[in-house]
Amino acid sequence: MANKRDYYEVLGIGRDAAANEIKSNYRKLAMKYHPDRNPGDKVAEDRFKEAAEAYEVLRDPEKRRLYDQYGHQGLEGAGFSGVGGFEDIFSNFGDIFEEFFGFGGRRGAGRKRAHRGADLRYDMELSFLEAAFGTETQITVDKMASCPSCAGSGCEPGTSPEVCRQCGGSGQISRSQGFFTVRTTCPHCRGNGQSIQHPCGNCRGNGKIRISKKVAVKIPAGVDNGSRLRLTGEGEAGTLGGTQGDLYVFIHVKPHEFFQRSNTDVICEIPISFIQAALGDKIKVPTLKGEKVLEIPKGTQPGELFRFHEEGIPSLRNGRRGDQIIRVDIKTPTNISKKQENLLREFAKMEENKFSNKLKNILKGGQSRVSG
Repeated sequence: MANKRDYYEVLGIGRDAAANEIKSNYRKLAMKYHPDRNPGDKVAEDRFKEAAEAYEVLRDPEKRRLYDQYGHQGLEGAGFSGVGGFEDIFSNFGDIFEEFFGFGGRRGAGRKRAHRGADLRYDMELSFLEAAFGTETQITVDKMASCPSCAGSGCEPGTSPEVCRQCGGSGQISRSQGFFTVRTTCPHCRGNGQSIQHPCGNCRGNGKIRISKKVAVKIPAGVDNGSRLRLTGEGEAGTLGGTQGDLYVFIHVKPHEFFQRSNTDVICEIPISFIQAALGDKIKVPTLKGEKVLEIPKGTQPGELFRFHEEGIPSLRNGRRGDQIIRVDIKTPTNISKKQENLLREFAKMEENKFSNKLKNILKGGQSRVSG
């Protein structure tokens, strides 16, 4: 995807463009590069597909957010592989082309119109580590699939649909109302222009049956709550030869008992004693990939932060790992022995003069500023 142009550049719009501007600019490009207006022109075909792909992303708020944040690689990591051939474009944007040109397919009205299958949603829960490192799994999806007996035609094997007698195959019927003629969808064939006289016994003429299908899902490393993966063609079957819909897998990441996430960084908190903070120490700290030694310097203060470089989570955009940030929590001892208490009191006496002198200097400084 590295050679792809910027989608905003493709449509000739700014990054803050509103939905109506995106649609308007796509309309101009679709009319300019439509394959029926540029027969045999490979450059026009490529521009037509490029504009359709840009529109597919920028019209979808979630895809647009992902693209704005991570670019083409972010979309690829989330399972978006671009648009397919012309038939996919006309099927996916059938309503758009009907609005633009007055027809949904490539050759105008009078042709039975294919309908793309419905998209499906699957919510997947991952552990913190599965999201950080990625994983491969299988899910079971219930969906409507093309009937294997009739190959989706809805007709008994050996038979075929017949031209609708009500509308003559146009899919519409005309009714006169005074001086006007009103065309409506044919109620007999529901606009298909065909009727099934001998329905398939397996699907009862529907052309689809409900199945449960196992689907392999590859989760890329670095996904987070709200990430969405698109599995092209794993949705429900289309009708009249339309393409299958897509399956969208929404990711939900369970919280971890030790780590928290901030973009690609992971944050954790380590308790240490005030003795370790005062004298310094070397301690073992859990990371996503095991344990690592952290050197605590002398005089460490509460809440001080330390960092393990590149021990965080990989970016969906470029694969670079974030850091692990360690916050120290200095614990005050409880239930100390008499001997420990005496030692602490002796230590306190040695420190008392230092703090008293600091406070006196602070007070003197404040008084001199008031008097001045």
